[in-house]
Amino acid sequence: MNRLPEFARRRMPAVAAAVAALALAGCADMAHIDSHAKLRDADSLGLSAAPAAPAVDSQWWLGFGDAQLNAMIDQALQGNPNLQVARARLARARASTAIAEAGGKPQIDGALDLTRQKFSGNYIYPAPLGGSIQETGTLQLNAGWELDFFGKNRTAIEAAIGSANAAAADADATRILLASNVARGYFQWARLADQLAVAKRTLAQREETLKLVRDRVSAGLDTRLELRQSEGGLPQARQQIEALGEQIALAQHALDALVAKPNATQGLAPPALGGIRPIALQPTIPVDLLGRRADIAAARWRVEAATSDVANAKTQFYPNINLVAFAGFSSIGFDTLVKSGSQQWGVGPAIRLPIFEGGRLRANLRGKAADLDAAIESYNASVLDAVREVADQVASAQSVARQQAEQRDAQSAAEAAYDIAVQRYGAGLGNYLNVLTAETSVLAQRREAVELAARALDTQVGLARALGGGWQPATSFTAAAGTTSTPHP
Repeated sequence: MNRLPEFARRRMPAVAAAVAALALAGCADMAHIDSHAKLRDADSLGLSAAPAAPAVDSQWWLGFGDAQLNAMIDQALQGNPNLQVARARLARARASTAIAEAGGKPQIDGALDLTRQKFSGNYIYPAPLGGSIQETGTLQLNAGWELDFFGKNRTAIEAAIGSANAAAADADATRILLASNVARGYFQWARLADQLAVAKRTLAQREETLKLVRDRVSAGLDTRLELRQSEGGLPQARQQIEALGEQIALAQHALDALVAKPNATQGLAPPALGGIRPIALQPTIPVDLLGRRADIAAARWRVEAATSDVANAKTQFYPNINLVAFAGFSSIGFDTLVKSGSQQWGVGPAIRLPIFEGGRLRANLRGKAADLDAAIESYNASVLDAVREVADQVASAQSVARQQAEQRDAQSAAEAAYDIAVQRYGAGLGNYLNVLTAETSVLAQRREAVELAARALDTQVGLARALGGGWQPATSFTAAAGTTSTPHP
């Protein structure tokens, strides 16, 4: 029992010296291979002086007060295939982390080999073994443990953890995007339903006007020119109703696909823009925007993973040090395989160092450094897009509110002018061209009112998503030590 430690003690100085020499030899080849990209931070984006802003609620869509919308988003979050794909990718990434973690632990496997073979009479085997046919067997356990002196396994685990956390953030970002797409599709349906109501109201109005013109023609107060002008407006109104019906069907099909349930909207009442409450969102770019968005967190985790990949590529230049051992039985003849005389065992270190690899290791390191540069610049692009997206939504929300105020005044004036034109025409004080002109203005304002109301809701959805959609940096997946916080953007 004492022979193995004594054996190890006698050889450890030589082994340590060899490891040190080989390590120094391996370090020299990594020179001048580094990443050059730099991460953008809040200060470089001017966010450090931004005001504080309340966080968006994680179920922000409840603020619209529409039970149908809430049910559809719940359905989508449960069954949408794209979200399930994101979750499957997360499970795969976590499995990869477990695989990487297993690489740093001792490995033990068993082997049983049974062979019937003819031994060569002209080889190393003397007679009577040479030239005979024998049965050979080996039964043994093999063990190996890679000693992680230079961080090869550790950096591989860290890279896998970064990828797993990026996948988790991607799944959250997919969830937020899905909820916003359902809300936007629902409001598109509401917009088209309101436009259809305007088109039907227009048709009814033109039918009433046609009746008035016919009465005036019968009384000899108008000619067939006014009658034909009035009749021409009816097919146009019917065509618009039919076109809107087609668009509504397509919008419903899109919603059905998002909730992953065919005909999900068939039994629902068409939504109306007037029945949807606006949600209150502070129209500013918050100082902590980069920490509120799952897509930015995912990009940051990819930078972490790429950084660990670079560190792992550098460890490839150092020696691989393993402790290997085996113990078991080996014999000629199956009947003696498990007898005491067939026992065999071995133990010792195994050291491997690449000396000449034709530039493979340097090329691999350059590739990993380039991947890190790409990850950093992708993160920077995500950050810039996030700031632009919030700024765009804020500008649109403020502009739409001002446009709605002006449009309401314009519609009131157009409705009043139309009523006056119809009254004057009915009393014989004006011509039909004045009625048509006034009607055109009224219809344009009614359609514009619907468009602006829909834009206001769509902008609120866009702003909620741009502000992070209520995502909070949750604790992140790790291999063995429980959880850790999401890296600070």
